[in-house]
Amino acid sequence: MRRRRTVPPSPLPQRRGIDPVRLRLPADGPWATVRDHLVERLPAVAPERIDALLEAGEVWAADGPLAPGAPYRPGAHLWFHRELPEEVPVPYAVEVLYRDDVLVVADKPHFLATTPRGRHVTETALARLRRDLDLPSLSPAHRLDRLTAGVVMFTVRPEHRAAYQNLFRDRRVHKEYEAVAPHDPGLELPRTVRNRIVKERGVIAAYEEPGEPNSASRVELLEHRGGLGRYRLVPLTGRTHQLRLHMSGLGVPILGDPLYPEVVERAPDDFGRPLQLLAASLEFTDPLTGRPRRFASRRTLAAWTSPREWAAGSGPGRGRAAAPARPS
Repeated sequence: MRRRRTVPPSPLPQRRGIDPVRLRLPADGPWATVRDHLVERLPAVAPERIDALLEAGEVWAADGPLAPGAPYRPGAHLWFHRELPEEVPVPYAVEVLYRDDVLVVADKPHFLATTPRGRHVTETALARLRRDLDLPSLSPAHRLDRLTAGVVMFTVRPEHRAAYQNLFRDRRVHKEYEAVAPHDPGLELPRTVRNRIVKERGVIAAYEEPGEPNSASRVELLEHRGGLGRYRLVPLTGRTHQLRLHMSGLGVPILGDPLYPEVVERAPDDFGRPLQLLAASLEFTDPLTGRPRRFASRRTLAAWTSPREWAAGSGPGRGRAAAPARPS
C-alpha cells in the first residue's frame, strides 16, 4: 500500500480568500536555481514577473522566502501568490442558511461561481465565504453551475471534507431543483429522461449522442400559467448541464439559458434575465452523526414570481436574479 506524501502547511496566508499556488520541485533536473526551473515550468508567466516575485521575497519555501539566486533543491515545496484577475463584481449576496463547526450551507445567487475557475476567482462563493466568515479552510462538498442559484454545501475543516464529498460521489444526496420554462400542453409529464451526454474539455456546451444512457432526470410539472410552467427536476445522475440539456431536449428549454438550445454570447457585466434554475433542496443522512438532514433554498425564481421584471431585465447590474423569498 502506497503511503501518501505529507505536504507541509503553506507558510503564506490566503489573499482575498484564495490559496497561494503550491509547487513541488522535481527530484532531478538540469536547473541550477529555482528561478531557472520556474521560468521553464511556468511559460505563461513572464520571466520578469518571476524575477519580481523573487526580488520581493514573495516565493517561499517551507523555511522562508527565497532569494533571487536560491539554488535548486530537489523535492522542495514552493508557494507564491498568482496575480488575481480583474473581475466584474456579481451584485448579489451569498446567503448563509446554516453554519456549525462542520458545515456551512449557503444559498448561492445566479452568476456567482461556486469555486475559483478560469476567469472567475475572487468572485466566487468559496472566496466570499472564506473572507466573510473568516474560515480559510472552507472547502466545497460539491458544486453548482455559475448560472444556477440555490443550495450549495461546504465543509469547515479538511478532515471532514471527504465524508461529505463522498455523499455526492456515491449519489447518496437527494437533490431537487425548480425551473421555469415554456409550458407545452402536449408534453406528457411526469417522466424520466435518459440519454447519453458528452461534455468535451474546452467546449462550452454539452451534447447528446447515440449510445448507452449515462444520465437520467425526473421531470415534473408543478403548475402552469400564461404559457409558462414551473417544474420540479430531480437529477438521478450528475452529468454536466444535465438538467438544462434534458429540458431543452424536451422542447421546453429553461428560461434565460445562454447555451441550450443555442449558444448566446453575453457580456461579463450582463446580469439580466438569469437562468431560471434553482437548486431548491438537499437531503441526506449525515455521515458523521447518522441524523437526517435537509436544507432548502429561500430564493424564488423571478420569471415566475415577477415575470415582467425578469423579462425587462431589471434589478442590480442589468438583471434581477433569483431573490431571497419574502417573509410571509
